[in-house]
Amino acid sequence: MLKNWNKIIATLPNPHVLQTREWASVKAKYGWESIPVAWTKEKEGHFRIHLRRGLAEMDQEPAAAALLLQRKMPLGVSVIYVPKGPLLRDWGDAPLRERVLQDLAQIARRQKAIFIKIDPDVVLGKGLPGKNDAEEDPLGEEIRSEWKGAGWQFSADQIQYRNTVLVDLTAPEDDILMRMKSKTRYNIRLAGRKGVTVREGDRADLGMLYQMYADTSLRGGFAIRGEAYYQTVWETFVPSSPETTAVPDPVAVPLIAEVEGEAVAGAVIFRCGKRAWYLHGMSSVEHRKKMPTYLIQWEAMRWAKKVGCTVYDMWGAPDVFEKSDPMWGVYRFKRGFGGQVSRTIGAWDLVLRPGLYKLYTTVLPKLLEIMRRIGKQRIQRS
Repeated sequence: MLKNWNKIIATLPNPHVLQTREWASVKAKYGWESIPVAWTKEKEGHFRIHLRRGLAEMDQEPAAAALLLQRKMPLGVSVIYVPKGPLLRDWGDAPLRERVLQDLAQIARRQKAIFIKIDPDVVLGKGLPGKNDAEEDPLGEEIRSEWKGAGWQFSADQIQYRNTVLVDLTAPEDDILMRMKSKTRYNIRLAGRKGVTVREGDRADLGMLYQMYADTSLRGGFAIRGEAYYQTVWETFVPSSPETTAVPDPVAVPLIAEVEGEAVAGAVIFRCGKRAWYLHGMSSVEHRKKMPTYLIQWEAMRWAKKVGCTVYDMWGAPDVFEKSDPMWGVYRFKRGFGGQVSRTIGAWDLVLRPGLYKLYTTVLPKLLEIMRRIGKQRIQRS
């Protein structure tokens, strides 16, 4: 993977942690090869693609970039995924959008891909649909129509959350607190009064955090991967020693809530550019009434603001904003922190081998469900 890749995407407006060199390193250990691509603007409406050596020799800022992850399959074919990408400097630039999608399709064909999946953070709207705070984005709808017309299809396999809750960190801390629901503010302060403290962890805490995460998954009924995977992710982003100068970018920080020295909740917060993500959260049943999960979210926002982030992404909201959605309970917790719902375009597939795609999308989910059940049993035994 190119050493200068992070510098390339850092020049774009919204670099994503899943598009970084570090994420490519994580996925390489699990069978995914990386294909970094960038585009520069030559003149109005004309763009140049840069691959491999051309990326190292780029002498101007990119108009777009994409980290493609490729997994090779039997029969000489592959699947390609662009996690939270491609990244564009200006999504309103129609010729750029067209060129990027055309080149991604061409690369996928050259790699004999069954399909290529993309899921950039293209916003369709903000706020709850049908509510007074709802605001639709006509550009997002225009892009969705373009993709349909170009043969892309909305994917049945939405790997990442397509909706989320974003907290604006640009205001002073007191103003951020005042935007929260009164009950959330009360619980944050209650945790402090009840003796809950939050500290920044390090790599020595990761094993304990995984055990707490596994316990949380069993209580919550959601599936997680084995410990080795999370250790790989966390150790890739968590510095090996405390930084005495500037905080690395990208970076992850473990936050641990304690009561009298006993860990009762945790979170691993990732930062890339001006955004921080709450990707992994865990808690124990002990001292739940002291509201440690509320305080840890507030301290995560304070940390993100301190290292220069302007947005705190709470990572995940319902697909359908109704109580029947499995994410509704988690969403109720998140919305108390005063953030705004962001609804994005989600993941889209360009199918290049329809027969194999149908096989892949019907057989693989069944295999994954079996693996989840086995994983859950393994976690219970652990």
